[in-house]
This record gives sequence, structure tokens and C-alpha cells, in this order.
Amino acid sequence: MNKRIGLFRFSYATRPPTRLLAWLLAISLIAPCYPSRAQSLPKVVDIPTRPGVTQRFLFIAPDAPKAAAILYAGGHGGLQLDRYGTFGWGENNFLVRTRLLFVNDGIAVAVIDAPSDRQSAPYLNGFRLTLEHAEDARAVIAWLREQLHVPVWLVGTSRGTQSVAAIGIALAGGGPDGIVLTSTILRDDKGGDPVTSMNLAALKIPVLVVHHQDDGCRYCPVSEADTLMRKLTDSPRENLMIVSGGSSQGDPCEAFPYHGRRRG
Repeated sequence: MNKRIGLFRFSYATRPPTRLLAWLLAISLIAPCYPSRAQSLPKVVDIPTRPGVTQRFLFIAPDAPKAAAILYAGGHGGLQLDRYGTFGWGENNFLVRTRLLFVNDGIAVAVIDAPSDRQSAPYLNGFRLTLEHAEDARAVIAWLREQLHVPVWLVGTSRGTQSVAAIGIALAGGGPDGIVLTSTILRDDKGGDPVTSMNLAALKIPVLVVHHQDDGCRYCPVSEADTLMRKLTDSPRENLMIVSGGSSQGDPCEAFPYHGRRRG
């Protein structure tokens, strides 16, 4: 089967016209912050998932959302979200700090914490590829669909891409409507699995990969992004979006270098 893989390159100064939901999600990640449209007040939601386990997330929705995005932070993923909506960790994480940009573009968000049985170290480390993690995601996807009646996408950054890819594979046929991988883990020397080692051929949903051309994190070399794309053999649409520009500060694998796509 011959398939065309889209490759798009643009700087932070450009905003390519598109109606494709995947592009809209990616643009939300890097767009300047416009005045907010009407939205619900952020609320903390706890839903039951596995026996004796609940999943907490911060939920924010615009009026008449066109889609919903479940956001998976990188690092250990334990956001330590309290019942008032305050993050004990991860406020600077790329997806956490840009959550309102999604809302401003008409996309409801659920910012995912670790589940109730992973509320201490190592949090999501060693858990992201498990079936239990996928079951927690299934419950959140179902809740969003019941509440909003819109497509639900998963968006992950850095180690959050391990969650998103693994969940998409595990829930094939009844999971998200699409996934977005930003700053994807393409190598791993910490005992985990890079996304490229997963059964990506099982993904039969659209996949958007967003990577900064100057990402300096040793786990995320842009030179290996093509390897990832070639393994998406059964995705109906897969696009690789290479971005440039912005500024870089600090540890190359943390929140404010090119790995986190900090804007200048």
C-alpha cells in the first residue's frame, strides 16, 4: 500500500492555514495566546477506573468545543493535582502550561494526573506502557465523549508520548480518535521503551508528530523522527511537523529549552 506521509516545516512566526483537526491541535501547542473565548471554570474531576482506583484530571471546556484533548505531561507525570486545581508538580511542563491555548482554539482539555494508586514516587514511571494505564485512559475518554459528544484526541509530550502511543495501541478499535506526539521519546537508556520500539503498526487512527528541529534532548533526536513515521504503516493519516524558532534555556530535556518549545 502506498501512503503519503505529510511533512510540514514552519517557524513560530508562521501559522499555516488548515482545517485539519490534527493541525489545529499542533498549532494550539505553539500559537501566541489570544484573548480567551467563553469557557467553563476549570474543575477537578475524579472518575472511577479500575477496582478501587480513581483518575483525577483538570477539566476546562470552551463553549461549543469542536474536540477534546487529553494532555499527558512528561517526566514522572505525577502532577499532584489537589481538589482546588493547584498543581504540586509540573506547572511548567509544556502541555500543562499551554492548556488554555487549546481552550482558546475551541478544544476542551483534560490535564491528566497520575491515578490514585500512583500518587507517590515513581508516579507514572514504569506504568505508562501498562494495560492499567490504558484502562484509566479509556474511562477518561468515555467521560469526555459522554459530556461533550466530540472527537477525543490524546496529546503527549516527552515521556507523555510513551503514554499516548501505548494507550492508542492498547485501545485499538475503541480508544481515541487520534493522537499527537510532541518531543517524542525516540531513544531510552533508562529501562523504558522508546516509542519507536512499540507496535506502531497497530495504530489505525490519525497520528501527528511534532518535533523541534533543534531539540537537544538525547532521548529525542529529530534525526530519528523519520524512523517513527515509517512505522505508522496502518494509520489513515500521519503527519510530521518540524518547527523552529523560539528560545532555549536550561537542561535540554526539561521544560524551557527547545525540547519544551519555549517561545521567544
